[in-house]
Amino acid sequence: MLIKGGCPKTALSIKDALEALEGRWKLLILFSLSTENKRFSEISKAVTGITDKTLSKELKSLEANQLIKRTVYNTFPPTIEYSITEHGKSLENVLNELHYWGLLHRQKILTEF
Repeated sequence: MLIKGGCPKTALSIKDALEALEGRWKLLILFSLSTENKRFSEISKAVTGITDKTLSKELKSLEANQLIKRTVYNTFPPTIEYSITEHGKSLENVLNELHYWGLLHRQKILTEF
């Protein structure tokens, strides 16, 4: 696809994907939720370096894009838990490919300096 240049519909679909996943945190948040449901503080600990304000914003965006689900339990105080949706799980191959590409990229960059 990249070699052939693609068509305008290809560019549109890539644009849509980038808008849903833009930023440096969303994929890391999805990765942190890939094994189990988590509360806000657990996600914050799993995604090193993210501020609470940014995490809150990113969670709202991921929920709006139906990649995660926010469940509020009727407890006192209310318990809120986040889980990855089936739509979010469909990004598993993308995350795997990014992981492998990242390993190769790190190796290439570190060996050339």
